[in-house]
Amino acid sequence: MGDAVEVALSANAARVETALGAFLPEGEGYEAALHAAMRYATLGGGKRIRPFLVMESSGLFGVDEACALRVACAVELVHCYSLVHDDLPAMDDDDLRRGRPTVHKAFDEATAILAGDALLTRAFEVLAQPLTHGDAGVRADLVLALAMASGAEGMCGGQMMDLAAEGESLDIGAITRLQRLKTGALIGFAAQSGAILGKAPAHMRHTLVAFAHDLGLAFQIADDLIDVEGSAEVAGKATGKDEARGKATFVSILGVERARSQARLLADQATRHLDIFDSKADRLRQLAHWVVQRRN
Repeated sequence: MGDAVEVALSANAARVETALGAFLPEGEGYEAALHAAMRYATLGGGKRIRPFLVMESSGLFGVDEACALRVACAVELVHCYSLVHDDLPAMDDDDLRRGRPTVHKAFDEATAILAGDALLTRAFEVLAQPLTHGDAGVRADLVLALAMASGAEGMCGGQMMDLAAEGESLDIGAITRLQRLKTGALIGFAAQSGAILGKAPAHMRHTLVAFAHDLGLAFQIADDLIDVEGSAEVAGKATGKDEARGKATFVSILGVERARSQARLLADQATRHLDIFDSKADRLRQLAHWVVQRRN
């Protein structure tokens, strides 16, 4: 099962990589360094899990693949912007991302900030264009959902909680809320975007959000385990950071074995949300189990 998911992820990632390259042309003149930083931050790495969720959820509703691919690229542009800013000295202060120097190390801090800003705005440019969907109402719904997932009530709010929580003793409820915002909100957008594109009934959209909620928490617990047990060479980023910074995580609160068990429980729970889609959602079910087994 794991091999099948990895093959599907790799094939999807290659397709998304090509499409992202078209959305991020090389620049000229004074802006050339900015364009180069945007491409550096986005191309040449990553499992593209969020785009995979977009494409698979779109397949449930017979959405045109070209439209789904544009939304997949938009969510990845937001994700990559968030990584650029997360790695900055003012945030997590990381030197390594996807096995190579972070953007502010490869370029400089000012360029990294601007590259993140430009990736974020490019994402909404992609969503707003008529090629994404012929119905302006659908495009507006996509823009609204991604904005909510990315902003103060979503990913940015979760990052603020993460910064504020450094050195504090958070309980499991607070950690769950933090990660639901920081990691889960964008995963939630990716999972429900197919239902938005397909103009699916509200209950199907809510079902995919519920699936993504459990998937996102399982994903984060797996990340916490990688930070404790993994190596920088395999993970492609620095490990052991959370403990060094005194950050409360699922692993620090539950312990390694209980955290691993909880991740598996969440993966199982996530798959049960997909019962209404029968075999059409098998790849999403496989992804949920793969997420908790990964090592990077």
